[in-house]
Amino acid sequence: MNDALIQSLQITALGMGLVFGAILLLWLMMILLTRFTAEKESATETDSTAQADASDSPEPALVSTSGFKAQAAALAVALALAEQELSSAHPLLEPPTAIVSAWQLGMRTSQRSEKGNFRRH
Repeated sequence: MNDALIQSLQITALGMGLVFGAILLLWLMMILLTRFTAEKESATETDSTAQADASDSPEPALVSTSGFKAQAAALAVALALAEQELSSAHPLLEPPTAIVSAWQLGMRTSQRSEKGNFRRH
């Protein structure tokens, strides 16, 4: 029995080691992916700003994409609202209630089964 306990502890340690190893491997992969795929500030941009300060020649202004993003968002909202107005969908109405509810039907059935059928032929 002592061997079975030692073997079960070894299997447990191996399983936990594999789980934590996989977690560490995923963590390392995320660090590497973010490091290599992150947008980097190129050296040419920093050189051009330094040259712009030193010289009197006007540099073309960088176009900001935030204005375009705001316009795209406004356009998407306008299209969604227009599509919603044209939609033929409408909320479903609740069906009319039954003459006898399911609870009443269940109670009446149980009462009939207890008392029996009184119809005589």
